[in-house]
Amino acid sequence: MEEKKILREQLFKNAFSTFITFTILVIIFNVVIYKRAESLLYEEIDEELKSLADNETALVINPRSIYIVRDTEGNIINQNSLGRLYDDYLDLIEFDKSNLNNIYTLKVNDEYNYRGITTMAYNVKTEEVVYIQLLTNVDGEIQTLHNLKTRLFGMSLMIITTSMIISYFLSRKTLAPILENYKKQTEFVQNAAHELRTPLTIIQAKQQLLLQEPESKIIDKSEDINLTINETRRLGKLVKELMLLATADANKLKLQKEPVDIDKFLKEITDPYVEYARLQEKTLSLDLNCNKTINISPNKISQLIIILLDNAIKYTAEGEEIKVSSFHKDGKCVIEISDTGIGIGDEQKKHIFERFYRADKARSRETGGTGLGLSIAQTIVKLHGGSIKVSDNTPKGTKFTIRI
Repeated sequence: MEEKKILREQLFKNAFSTFITFTILVIIFNVVIYKRAESLLYEEIDEELKSLADNETALVINPRSIYIVRDTEGNIINQNSLGRLYDDYLDLIEFDKSNLNNIYTLKVNDEYNYRGITTMAYNVKTEEVVYIQLLTNVDGEIQTLHNLKTRLFGMSLMIITTSMIISYFLSRKTLAPILENYKKQTEFVQNAAHELRTPLTIIQAKQQLLLQEPESKIIDKSEDINLTINETRRLGKLVKELMLLATADANKLKLQKEPVDIDKFLKEITDPYVEYARLQEKTLSLDLNCNKTINISPNKISQLIIILLDNAIKYTAEGEEIKVSSFHKDGKCVIEISDTGIGIGDEQKKHIFERFYRADKARSRETGGTGLGLSIAQTIVKLHGGSIKVSDNTPKGTKFTIRI
């Protein structure tokens, strides 16, 4: 329960982090759009204001522009040309004679918005310095920006809400393989501990019995000693297999590949098993027709074939047959190891390559199996860039097909 709680917390942390990232990106995107739109809207107006400031004869071009002349005290001295505008609100317009030739924005009477520029000039008639304040109404641009802001806000709200849902599902999808690997790792550690504990318990018990009778002769305790030796061997085999899988999982298992005549190689491996099978009144036959030299790791492929042959011989009865075949198909070397034994059920086939999985746990333990052999076989095939699958043999039994 504690593990599930930790994983659930991690899920929400990941979802929240993804959501915050989405939100920040949306905000930045919207700010960039808004600022760019604002810049484009004011760009033409600002250029026009600077042009008007440099050329008084161009003042009539833009009807939105207002031309205000002020004395050194800031008083408006062209009231007559301004008409009703002066009476309405122009006397409320702010004026700062220290801010010359710079574009600025101001709001008048909390209602009208202007972009402006102030320049200094010399009045030839009065022989006085005057200040010319040029203003262009930007209420339309302000309304456009307001509408844009409203739409961006609505769109952002929709995107952020959607991103919240997407973040959750993305986090679940991201954590799914982690959860699966965590589950497999936990099961692997538990199974490994169980498999290691069993032989250790037997060895410890037998050694304690031997200590209780120190005067006994070796011949009297040969069965106990022999059992201890067998369990030690099984323990060593298990440790070796665990180390191989751990090395492969860490991507540290390096293959020493070399060109090999696969048919000749298979015959050399299987020859000792032909006699071994005959002693058990079983038949091991070969049908090798690949006729190819392929680049493999001889040690690992030998281990792979031995694992499959051991299983085939273990699970076939007297008078039954094991067959090793090879042929070339679709640019790959295909190796088949089939038997006419007890076979494997459809449900068991789904788990046959899982670590520590045994189709018949009691029988596997009797034959010294650890439940890691087929998992190691699959690992070896994958390291060679190939595939392995299990299927029913005809008329009965099991067939393993390897493609390299």
